[in-house]
Amino acid sequence: MKRRNFITLLGGAAARPLAARAQQRAMPVVGFLAAVAPSDLDPFMPAFHQGLGEGGYVEGQNLSMEYRWAEGHYDRLPALAADLVGRKVDVIVAISLAPTRAAKSAISTIPIVFTSVSDPVGLGLVASLARPGGNLTGFSSLSTELSPKRFELLSELVPQAGVIALLVNPNNANAEPVTRDVQKAARAKGVQLPILKAGTEDEMGAAFASLVELHAGALFVGGDPFFFSRREQLLGLASRHAVPAIYIWREFAAGGGLISYGVRVTDTFRQAGSYAGKILKGAKPADLPVQQPSTFDLVVNLKTAKALGLTVPPSILARATEVIE
Repeated sequence: MKRRNFITLLGGAAARPLAARAQQRAMPVVGFLAAVAPSDLDPFMPAFHQGLGEGGYVEGQNLSMEYRWAEGHYDRLPALAADLVGRKVDVIVAISLAPTRAAKSAISTIPIVFTSVSDPVGLGLVASLARPGGNLTGFSSLSTELSPKRFELLSELVPQAGVIALLVNPNNANAEPVTRDVQKAARAKGVQLPILKAGTEDEMGAAFASLVELHAGALFVGGDPFFFSRREQLLGLASRHAVPAIYIWREFAAGGGLISYGVRVTDTFRQAGSYAGKILKGAKPADLPVQQPSTFDLVVNLKTAKALGLTVPPSILARATEVIE
């Protein structure tokens, strides 16, 4: 063998381990896909980073993050998901149903951790809760499943309401099952349930304007990232029209809404971070069961109740996990 060839071969052999070591030193990358704006999730991001920290990952130290925000424009999600795939992230964390579907459609090999998704089995995201299969796992919010319970609470709070309106975002795949479940609950109570649809700020204003014509005595606000991102507008409209309303997230009741009932969002964000960390350490999504919440918050705002002229029944106060006075 000629000396020049020998040196070339030797150099190549030496370079490969160095390249491999450099590759190992590169920080893993987590893609984060949300339908809302960054400010909407500010209250929950510390919990997400806490979950990552449980696995020993700290952004900027041994982990890099790629954030993509649709800011309420669901049509942007497919392109944002494709962008994360193009950047070869190691795992995608998808917040809520629409981002999860966009990520699932974009890639079948990169692990995806979802959160704030109701009925992931029924929606075809995973094969089963215990054995998700494929590249998805995460945390169910049971949002749709809790709809009858929310309707029961609202009826108990405003028993004289013969008409209770339901507000949904028609762009949300959960709108149909939520409508179906709440209609069933309304029929059982003998309550009329007009359906209001809003996917834009203007449509929300129009929906509330129709409450007067409908003689609605209360409002059931469906769960949707767009509604969450526009919660100040929603709460302002509810206050202006003096309509008792129930919401999914605690942040609505804390912001002046009458009552909320649902999962603790901070818990699901921490768990999503924890699962992402486990996957970065080698766990397979197919082997990580989809988790369902076991703790729910019932938050009552007595100040708002007083402003609406309502007396909150002791039965509701006794069950409340938080009372705002």
